[in-house]
Amino acid sequence: MRTRGAILLANIITGLTLGFTVSNIGFGDYTELNRMFTFQDLRMLLSFAGAVVMIVCAFALLRIRRTPGRIHAGVVPGAVLFGTGWAISGGCPAIPIVQVASGYLPALVTIVGVTVGIRLCRWANARYFHLDRGSCGL
Repeated sequence: MRTRGAILLANIITGLTLGFTVSNIGFGDYTELNRMFTFQDLRMLLSFAGAVVMIVCAFALLRIRRTPGRIHAGVVPGAVLFGTGWAISGGCPAIPIVQVASGYLPALVTIVGVTVGIRLCRWANARYFHLDRGSCGL
């Protein structure tokens, strides 16, 4: 039987391991990310692609299938905003946490931006769009 403490400890260990790995690969370094996005250095792009291939293989082995459904109207603009924010700030929403832990304090601005963006998204969706949030739980 799993206890809450054991699950919390497993989550902490997994998070620290992921943060350490992400930091050592270079995903926490704005310069490295910029070089990846401008195709000056393919090392990180290939690392990212390798991770995607590994998870696809794991999903195939475990026979995990995506539930059928249609993509709603918020996916494309959301993906564009996500990618643009990643390129500008030097990281997806988790990377600034790694950057702050590594001593890069300007990443706090990104964390504030992500928080404000999430709140604005919730507000705009509730007021104007009424899009199904699916499993995201916005």
